[in-house]
Amino acid sequence: MQLNKIPTTIVTGFLGSGKTTLLSNVLKQAAGKRIAVIVNEFGELDIDSDLLRSCPLDCDDEQSESQRSQDGFYELANGCICCTVEEEFLPVMEQLVARRDDIDHILIETSGLALPKPLVQAFNWPGIKEHCTVDAVITVVDGPAVAAGRFAHNEEQVQAQRLADESLDHDPSLQELLDDQLSAADLVVVSKNDLLDEIERDKVQAVIANEVPSTVKTVYIEHGEAELDKLLGIDAASESRIDDIHNHHDHHHTHGEHHEHAHDHFDSFVVKLGEVSSDLLQEALEQLIEEHNIFRVKGFAAVHGKPMRQVFQAVGRRLDRYFDRLWQAEEIRQTQLVFIGKGIDKETIEGALNDALSA
Repeated sequence: MQLNKIPTTIVTGFLGSGKTTLLSNVLKQAAGKRIAVIVNEFGELDIDSDLLRSCPLDCDDEQSESQRSQDGFYELANGCICCTVEEEFLPVMEQLVARRDDIDHILIETSGLALPKPLVQAFNWPGIKEHCTVDAVITVVDGPAVAAGRFAHNEEQVQAQRLADESLDHDPSLQELLDDQLSAADLVVVSKNDLLDEIERDKVQAVIANEVPSTVKTVYIEHGEAELDKLLGIDAASESRIDDIHNHHDHHHTHGEHHEHAHDHFDSFVVKLGEVSSDLLQEALEQLIEEHNIFRVKGFAAVHGKPMRQVFQAVGRRLDRYFDRLWQAEEIRQTQLVFIGKGIDKETIEGALNDALSA
């Protein structure tokens, strides 16, 4: 155990892998622990930080939501932590170090497009190293996506699956990003285990085994639920070995190649609507996902006649919706959805939603 240091868990993973759901369950289980949360999400709307702020419906927590929001949550500006470690992340860590007597653990949810290595390296900076340690880097992967071959190194296999499924698009830069996220992992969490059969699970295990050493454990979870002692208290001190990991990102810089971050390949925007019919919105989103190259949709809906806010989340063609909390008296009842994809146009998406909802 790193005595007198605040243990920090970094949760990384690709878009829609289930990072926020996992962290929500960690916070739900961590009764009595004083946890600070840093959220860095890609997009104009801080959906993830808002979801994590919301106390679960069955949560018995003496601390009010406003107190939790003010005292425990730190939001970084839009974009990738790896691009802004010195400008944005370090000042937040300095604030936490100043409050270290009041903090038991730090959780960091990176953007789905972030590289974990620069973030872990920051824990070797003077002023941070003396007071904080990386308990573990947890890389969350989408089990069904991996089983479908989206992350495989075998290009022929990926191409064969592309021919069979036109919606499957292999972008080499994303492959490198996923490799780099796994290379830094102290623990791999495979989400959506309930959607995997035995053969698919074996495929996932084979891909992970090819990417990480056997000493790195893999945990399979459903609905983001995992026992707390499997996620916290790993005591990996990841910052002590991070410089020994050479990844694709390092290779590009070493060879002086033109380097683009993976988020340069995405289109991202927010669509705002008024109150909506939940069923009509779902139908419209399913149609848009079918017709456009949309990777991710997440946001909140103001549903006609309902006092509660409804969350919409889509990854690939899977679309989920659920009510998370009551609308607050001071809030504007407004529907807001973040779209992330490739070659998608805001006016087209917004027009299709307006047409469907007004029909």
